[in-house]
Amino acid sequence: MRTRMRFALVAGAAVLVGGVPVSVAAAASDNDSPGSYTFAMYGDAPYGTTPTDTAEFQATPAFIASVNAAPDVNFVGHVGDIHSGKQFCTEAYDRSIAGLWQAYTKPLVYTPGDNEWTDCHKTGEGGGSYDPTTGQIKHVLDPTTGLPVDYAGGDPAANLALIRQIFFPQPGATLGSGTLHVDSQATDFDPAHPGDAQFVENVMWERHGILFVTIDLPGGSNNDADVWFGAPTASAAQTQEAADRTGADLRWLDRAFGQAQADDVQSVVVMLQADMWDLDGNTVSHLSNYEPIVASLAGHTTAFGRSVLLFNGDSHVYRSDNPLVPDAPCTTEAPGGGEQSCSSVYFAHPFYNVPNFHRIVVHGSTFPLEWLKVTYSPPGHAPSGPNTFGPFSWTRMTQPQS
Repeated sequence: MRTRMRFALVAGAAVLVGGVPVSVAAAASDNDSPGSYTFAMYGDAPYGTTPTDTAEFQATPAFIASVNAAPDVNFVGHVGDIHSGKQFCTEAYDRSIAGLWQAYTKPLVYTPGDNEWTDCHKTGEGGGSYDPTTGQIKHVLDPTTGLPVDYAGGDPAANLALIRQIFFPQPGATLGSGTLHVDSQATDFDPAHPGDAQFVENVMWERHGILFVTIDLPGGSNNDADVWFGAPTASAAQTQEAADRTGADLRWLDRAFGQAQADDVQSVVVMLQADMWDLDGNTVSHLSNYEPIVASLAGHTTAFGRSVLLFNGDSHVYRSDNPLVPDAPCTTEAPGGGEQSCSSVYFAHPFYNVPNFHRIVVHGSTFPLEWLKVTYSPPGHAPSGPNTFGPFSWTRMTQPQS
């Protein structure tokens, strides 16, 4: 958003789909191993300050190598935004990111961000703007071809379809290398809502007593208040998209927490892109479209009674807090390095008091590139310190600049 920088059971198989290798589940369960469990998390990368800025893109192979070099990391999570709000939405770029991610020697789980689909309509990303004189969209054109710069002229729904085609070609499969069993909403949707089958990007899986779940929740007011192409009112297509996806996300969270209770898991980890508590210069009403998701997380976390850890990107600056408890402690990255205390954002979605919830905003958009190394320790062996929550602890891993 911001311009700042069921299971396919094919044992041990890796499949090539559309030129991108995807891992396919090798077993029905792998959540009964003792000991700790470690994974990597990042997002909002690579970014560029202009459509032709490739500095972070060029630094990404070394970044991936740094993750690959950590032998205890079991999988990598990317919480969305594969380019900045100043870069165009093109098929070539999306495929170039998929190409970079082939270098991961770990399974990669990705949930889409707003910059790669919901914001593609914006002029800054190569989309266009509404012309009140003609009532038509004035697209940003490629001077060499005279055609719109963005894929499908920046139409968000078409760009999401492209993201699904490139990064989610096979339900239940993951990117990168290795094997990881994931359950996709595309194959395990609620029969009462067959339209949920389109949300192949919503997945869940279990490992070491943790249930992981992703939902497609983009920044920018949940693709609702930011009207496509700056038109006077939201189109029927935009309104329907936001309603359909939010409904599917809520049903997927219901399914995930229901599974967590049934399987008696110890913790739930949620991955999504939107920072649902960041005003980003807007009024509190700009966040109201996230309230159904916040309410769902609060209710399910309270009923679950064990630790729930949320990872999101979107606002770019590392932050560790509990926005569901009034005046809860908050830590954020300090200018020039290190960490400092920060203010509570409880006001954005009040009326909750859920102490067994925590969220982490991953650093993104600017150098140095950074990923979080997160370790889960079995209950009774939880670490203590400033960068911990329940059985989880984490370390910020910054990539030295060359």
